[in-house]
Amino acid sequence: MLMAPILSKSKEVLERLRKHRTQALAVLQGPVHKDPAISSSSATVLSVILTVLFVLPLYASPTTRPSQTLTRDAPSVIQARIRAIAFSCCVSASVTIFITSYYGGASMQDTLHLLGWWPINLPETLKSLLLVAVLFAGPLFESGVVDGQFQNWLRGSTARDMLSPWIGIRNYIAGPLTEEVLFRSLLTPLHLLSLPSPAPPSSVRPLIFTLPLYFGIAHIHHLYEFRLRHPFEPVPLSLLRVLLQFTYTSVFGFIAEFVFLRTGSLLACVLAHAFCNAMGLPRVWGKVGEQEGNGLDELAGGEGEVVIGPPEGKEKKKDEPLVMRRANVSLGIAWTVAYYALLVGGAAGFWKLLYPLTESKLALSTL
Repeated sequence: MLMAPILSKSKEVLERLRKHRTQALAVLQGPVHKDPAISSSSATVLSVILTVLFVLPLYASPTTRPSQTLTRDAPSVIQARIRAIAFSCCVSASVTIFITSYYGGASMQDTLHLLGWWPINLPETLKSLLLVAVLFAGPLFESGVVDGQFQNWLRGSTARDMLSPWIGIRNYIAGPLTEEVLFRSLLTPLHLLSLPSPAPPSSVRPLIFTLPLYFGIAHIHHLYEFRLRHPFEPVPLSLLRVLLQFTYTSVFGFIAEFVFLRTGSLLACVLAHAFCNAMGLPRVWGKVGEQEGNGLDELAGGEGEVVIGPPEGKEKKKDEPLVMRRANVSLGIAWTVAYYALLVGGAAGFWKLLYPLTESKLALSTL
């Protein structure tokens, strides 16, 4: 009877020794390297298929397909498109989850982490949003101070105005959510699975610049919609609009992909996307407070939205409260100097804070 406790205690000690030995060997041997779960060509083909599945529903039905008599800004079209894209995202999510768990051998917890769905880290999400706000320091100054919108932001009336019409729901909720789910949350894990594990930083960094190209290419269909509404517009100018939209959506994609890989947070990307949609393209010429728009928004055919994006042209300016301009207001040159100083300073600050504000223990990979 006296031997039983002694034997039990001895087993516990031996088990602890085995665990310590296993951990020590793991440290000495380094991480276990695994071969890619899928090939890079498979990841590319799957990404193309999922991108097509995202755009195709926009034209598969008369209720979602714009025409010369039914614009993409009609509430019925917006609602039908949101339903179609949501269904497409559910199908695509099922595909990625299956591949991640079956071929990648990931547990459900690891799969949710790869997709950026869980765990949710609010402080790191807010830091990522702060990073984007630094980049838009100049436009925030123009909108909040020069155009007098700061009080409206504090009262919350700006947010209510933005989200009251269906256009606002599309631009600032449905669009950012569905697009970040597909182009960040669902495509990124596929390409990470095509790399050895753990993947060296030199293999992961190219994803920052290649994956957003799917995001940019998905906007080419806007040429068709724009030509429907402006059939007499010169074709070169229409192509220039599409090229500009492809460029700035791809640039945003670079930022969003970097944030996603560094933080492992889908929420951070969605909020950054919504913020950028609200701000639009920054002014790059002219004086503040004296003209509407900045030239780039008009050339792009509207604010910087994407596949189920914003209205085209200037007729919907009332739905863009963050970037409203007060025309015919004469201000001193100091206001303009301050704006451009903040624009340049914000870009420099963004670059300097890029790594510190996106550092996270939940990072999907080392960059």
